[in-house]
Amino acid sequence: MTDGVDWNSFTQAVFVIELLIAGYCLYKLVKPFLRSVKVAFATGGLYFLTMLVLYVIPLYYNAFMAYALGSFVAFVAMCGMERRNYIQKAFLAVTYFSLRWFTATMAELLYDKLYYLVSNTMWYQENPTIFMQFMVYACVCALRVAMVLVITIVAICCIIKSYVCKHELMAKRELIMLVLPPFLGVIGYQIIHYYRNFYMSEHGKPPEVYDMLLLFYCAGAVIVVVILIMLYQSIKTVQEEKLANQLLFTQIDNLKRHIGQVENLYQDIRSIKHDMTNHVLTLERLYSGNQTNEAKDYVRELKTVLIETMGEVKSGNPVTDVILQEWKTEAEKKKVRFQCNFHYPTGSNINAFDVSVILNNALQNAVENVGGSGELHISILSYHKNNAYMIEISNSFAGNLQWDTENELPITSKGKKDSHGYGLNNIRKIAEKYFGDIDFAVKNEEVVLSIMLMME
Repeated sequence: MTDGVDWNSFTQAVFVIELLIAGYCLYKLVKPFLRSVKVAFATGGLYFLTMLVLYVIPLYYNAFMAYALGSFVAFVAMCGMERRNYIQKAFLAVTYFSLRWFTATMAELLYDKLYYLVSNTMWYQENPTIFMQFMVYACVCALRVAMVLVITIVAICCIIKSYVCKHELMAKRELIMLVLPPFLGVIGYQIIHYYRNFYMSEHGKPPEVYDMLLLFYCAGAVIVVVILIMLYQSIKTVQEEKLANQLLFTQIDNLKRHIGQVENLYQDIRSIKHDMTNHVLTLERLYSGNQTNEAKDYVRELKTVLIETMGEVKSGNPVTDVILQEWKTEAEKKKVRFQCNFHYPTGSNINAFDVSVILNNALQNAVENVGGSGELHISILSYHKNNAYMIEISNSFAGNLQWDTENELPITSKGKKDSHGYGLNNIRKIAEKYFGDIDFAVKNEEVVLSIMLMME
């Protein structure tokens, strides 16, 4: 302490604040990717404590190893508290390590340069008091801390905003592609830093060109890391949209097929109507001849033909009849009991195409994911509630679902995203078209999908 100014305590306090900011920035980065905010908070807290212990314990280590060890502890903490998507957690740890390292280096270089410039001004030379020196030192330190916070938060916000599929499982090739630039950037930094230290050992001070080169290199490295993630996610979003469009075309093809089946149904009905007179005359002859048993057999066969032609499902719309009958048949092939109490909202603003997309996606998911220890079942019902048209589809289910915290829908369990992964999102888009929404619930070994469509 000199003239009431404790330089050492202030320096330590600034360092602790920097570590708190570092832990907070890590928390901000990983929070959108984790299911629990508590896990994200614990990850940031453990990073802060690890870096603080490395600062307090008098062991030999350099800053690079300290940052790497802190990021590794954060990675282990995330994996231990949330045991899924380990590859993505490795990506987060490596990305944060590179951001932390480059931003800290930039801030340190700017701090040295700014402090050197201020300390060599005429104003500073004419006010050589300890208090004035301390105030200059405190202001430059505050500027350095603020610079680290701003640069890191801006980079993290850009990454979070551009990273669309935060809860999708990351592949190893994606990890390699995304962490290779930061890794090469760190190697390049070490090379420049090595020659900078070599020059210092020969001349006693670092050359201006090396400091400027290192500063711009770190700034460029941060920009490259952020832009690479943004570009990759942009490309991935375009691919997702193409796949969604392909799914839409598939839905249109399904509708065309269902319309064709309806046309065939009407053709069969016209054929039966054409032959109905002959059937009635045949029955009259059988009854007039007292051939009652033969008449009953004939009626039974005629009834069977009518059921096969018309189908067992009567929803009030021929298109939805065909769809429901088709999925009923698929469910029965898997020995699943199929209960249907669905009625098409005739006379409303809801068209058959949108309802067919809802039914196809929802019933496909139900048939593919039905399970459990008891009797397997699928049920679908519809009803009106004030001005809302409600559709509820439930199926027996055994297992655990992973949830996407952003859209509050389950994540597909398939190895890669295909039509199954987009089914619920497409249903939600149609519900939103009619100023409604969907809800997905799990209770008593059963999953229930509720769709609300508002009628005019």
